[in-house]
Amino acid sequence: MSEMLLDLAAVVCVFLAAVLSVAAGIGILRFPDALSRLHAATKPQIFGLLLTIAAIALDQRSFATLLALVPVFVFQSLTAPIAAHMVGRAAYRTGQLDTSTLTVDELGPAIERSDSLHR
Repeated sequence: MSEMLLDLAAVVCVFLAAVLSVAAGIGILRFPDALSRLHAATKPQIFGLLLTIAAIALDQRSFATLLALVPVFVFQSLTAPIAAHMVGRAAYRTGQLDTSTLTVDELGPAIERSDSLHR
């Protein structure tokens, strides 16, 4: 009975990860500017990866497998936000965003200061 519950939990994790992937894909296609698209791409990606890793761990029922998957999650959790941050800065600098949706523009003054120092 407990093995059947673990298998069911793994299936639910895979299904939820798939739903998050679809939601991220729809968000990337439908959102109007680069910053919104980055949000849609990175937030579900990390949680979907966590659900996929949980599904694999539940399916394999091996502590060694879980230990092998933990670095995957850690490195992805470290690199995805940094990559999104750099893409967001590039989109900001090239003007590929909707400034009307920004509530606080913390990057603008920093870029102006940097540009004035380099002149």
